[in-house]
Amino acid sequence: MKALEGLKILDFTTLLPGPYATLVLADLGAEVLKVSSPSKRDIVLEYEPFVEGTDIAANEAWLGRNKQNIFLNLKHPKAIAIVKRLIQEYDIVIEQFRPGVMEKLGLGYEALKAVNPALIYCSLTGYGQTGPNRHLAGLGTPLQAFSGMTYMQGYEDRPPVSPPFALADYVAGLNAVIGTMLALYHRDALKGKAQEVDVSLYEGIFRMEESFVAELDILKRVHGRSPMSKGVSCPIGTFRTKDGAYAIMVCSTNPVFDHLCDAMDKREEWLPKYATAKDRLADPNPIMDAVTEWFSSQTFDEVKARCDEAGVPIS
Repeated sequence: MKALEGLKILDFTTLLPGPYATLVLADLGAEVLKVSSPSKRDIVLEYEPFVEGTDIAANEAWLGRNKQNIFLNLKHPKAIAIVKRLIQEYDIVIEQFRPGVMEKLGLGYEALKAVNPALIYCSLTGYGQTGPNRHLAGLGTPLQAFSGMTYMQGYEDRPPVSPPFALADYVAGLNAVIGTMLALYHRDALKGKAQEVDVSLYEGIFRMEESFVAELDILKRVHGRSPMSKGVSCPIGTFRTKDGAYAIMVCSTNPVFDHLCDAMDKREEWLPKYATAKDRLADPNPIMDAVTEWFSSQTFDEVKARCDEAGVPIS
């Protein structure tokens, strides 16, 4: 038996955040029935790559996994009646329309709760159900910028860059899963009332930046653009090896730095002078220069073998 076996979810989502949330829940055993338009494919199914010689998108293979489909024109009264009949047997609705759209269709939280008082109702939007931006269009890449993340990513002398995949969408999907599970726990384990879950895409990223909020609040300093975390560890970086490969290595803890000293035969030279992170960050250049030279003197396989043996994280 899977963890969520017996749980029934009606899925009104498109694109990526909502379908990813219902995918996670379906993989854990929930029964997911996806409501799709009979005349218009989900936009994510228009994206390449396609199965050769067909219009079947690769996204359909993974994003539709473990789900069933029902095709309904939600602008038709009979379709709304079907949904309201179905909803009596379902535990959860997950939807991804702009705020107010489900209400106009007659499928908002209050309308469906009147049919099934035990219904948990989760909504995913760009800016959430409340606030001054609630009605604005919201897709992952611009919302990552709105969160502040894009401003900090890249090199100081170049334009900001976005991650090469839909990070805000995946984070929102996971937050929808967490919120839905909390509401389910509140309903079933604590014997409370069913609840509405409100997930916004930008806030999931913003919550990951709270150290920078603290930095601004306490030190009155805006965290600038950098290609990797800075001011938190030394050594840290992308290092080029003798055979032209690139290795990522970081010493986030004092024991890891001790292990690097062993790997580089630098223990007597660097310890105890650089024993703590504070010591290393106060004088980082000699360490970074020596580590850069050490990497460049060996092939990737050689440096990885020494780091692995010593207990230094590298990839």
